[in-house]
Amino acid sequence: MGVYTFVCRNNGGEWTAKQHSGEIEASADTPYELQRQLVAAASAADSASGVQSSFSMVSPNSAVFQVIVGAVGGGAMMVSGGAGAGAAASGGAAAEAPKEEKKEEEKEESDDDMGFSLFD
Repeated sequence: MGVYTFVCRNNGGEWTAKQHSGEIEASADTPYELQRQLVAAASAADSASGVQSSFSMVSPNSAVFQVIVGAVGGGAMMVSGGAGAGAAASGGAAAEAPKEEKKEEEKEESDDDMGFSLFD
């Protein structure tokens, strides 16, 4: 599992990103395009499956973007602005998948025995 943290800045309408402790860099016109490029670069650097990412604005012109490659929970990409990816990166109990509880299917009440009719 690899964790890649990027510092992103907007300068004159162009978004740039530089890895906090590494050599990956990217630039794009929009934050969304920048995120896509950074996820692709991080995925290429780490061949594990499953990617999670978190983009958090710090100011109108700066943000922090974190990509977790090899995250527990499948191969779907999730882009969020919260601490969810940070909690998964911390490991421990947060990384364990919760056990699935079996619930009994609730029986739907029938509209037949309401005691009145809509057309009476």
